[in-house]
Amino acid sequence: MQDADVMPDDGDLHDSHILEVADHGVDPIPAASRNQRGPSHAARARREEDGMGWRDTLIWCGIPVLLVLLVRIFLFGFYTIPTESMMDTIVPGDRVITTKLAPKVFALHRGDVIVFKDPAHWLQDENNQFLSDDLIKRLIGLPGDVVACEGAGKPVTVNGVAINETSYIRPGVEPSAFAFRVHVSADHVFVLGDNRSRSADSRFHQNDGANGLVPISDIAGVALVTYWPFNRLGAMSGHHDVFGTVPDGSTKGSEQ
Repeated sequence: MQDADVMPDDGDLHDSHILEVADHGVDPIPAASRNQRGPSHAARARREEDGMGWRDTLIWCGIPVLLVLLVRIFLFGFYTIPTESMMDTIVPGDRVITTKLAPKVFALHRGDVIVFKDPAHWLQDENNQFLSDDLIKRLIGLPGDVVACEGAGKPVTVNGVAINETSYIRPGVEPSAFAFRVHVSADHVFVLGDNRSRSADSRFHQNDGANGLVPISDIAGVALVTYWPFNRLGAMSGHHDVFGTVPDGSTKGSEQ
């Protein structure tokens, strides 16, 4: 027999009506039992909102702080310049940002302004006012290069080619007041300050055990920009065009 063929009898209808009337407006759970079950829905909602507030605060504050730390640790370095060795490119009090991706990821180039760890107590000659183990100089010679100068009034040469440094060397300062000749060994670089008369650079440390050279492993980064003070804000130029005609050196050395 189909379900549609079954009809309730009058007794069933009467009982259903009684149940509907008895159930109208009646809370099946006594008030005492509700109080024993715990806090109200509103209280639970407030507690959940408080929890979400703390979580939101941690997310919106914690993530930016974490990102800043990661950027500082892996991408950029921030330095205050204490000496006159790189004037007028950088003056004492300038604050500089470097990229830590060079030389680890990006190659070094002649002309780059680099920050590096003091290789052999150079800071004793730099009149450094701050407690720091870092120096900043311009990279002039790469591994295999021969960097030389015949003395006062003569230009610096790299692999036998004279370079015109007037675009960055401090006006009125000689490329070098004395003669030198250095072959840059593997995994090292030769550096000079832009203010040659006040820079204790690779020229002055020929007897430091590394011929005045800086290990590439000690380079912390390449300077990108001066960000403070605002009137000194600007990009840091590597003046790579100065070295455009310089031929590649050889790690085996050259007597050019």
